[in-house]
Amino acid sequence: MRRARLALVAGLLLGVGGCAGGLYDPAGAPATTTVSAAPTGPSTSAKMVCAQEAQNDITEALGIAAQRVETPTWADHLYSCRYDYASGSFAMSVKELTNDSETRRYLDTLATQLGRAQRVDGVGQSAFVTPNGSVVVRKDFKVLLVDDSALPATLSNPPLTPANVAMLVAKTIMGCWDGS
Repeated sequence: MRRARLALVAGLLLGVGGCAGGLYDPAGAPATTTVSAAPTGPSTSAKMVCAQEAQNDITEALGIAAQRVETPTWADHLYSCRYDYASGSFAMSVKELTNDSETRRYLDTLATQLGRAQRVDGVGQSAFVTPNGSVVVRKDFKVLLVDDSALPATLSNPPLTPANVAMLVAKTIMGCWDGS
């Protein structure tokens, strides 16, 4: 069991694994510039990040179950929840935007606010890691943020750093995101 989980963690860190036919484009193709109507509520894919299926997939990827996933919130086109563990938590949010330029501006704003330490290829259409290890991913007109700032130095067994947790969670979500 431990050996299988180590293989899963290694595979996810290398970008292998996740749901078949995931939403992200490994070639990093740009999103269409079509304008869509502003969402009146969270999309199916946004709600997925806090849903039971995502909770199960994240538990499998990390090897530890959250003690609680807080009730999601929806405000200003931002859907978010927090995954609580005995020793800390991480927050996940999806900002829903209406067009390509608005999405790029929001991504640039996050890069300015949070910092951009490293670009990540093969995840979404654009992704980066912040100086503290949080992960930001753009897919179409949505921006996923996995904020690891409230995690302990290590989580799980074998131990995962907050940056490893954020990357595993982001890749797990992007590997399953259906884009709706």
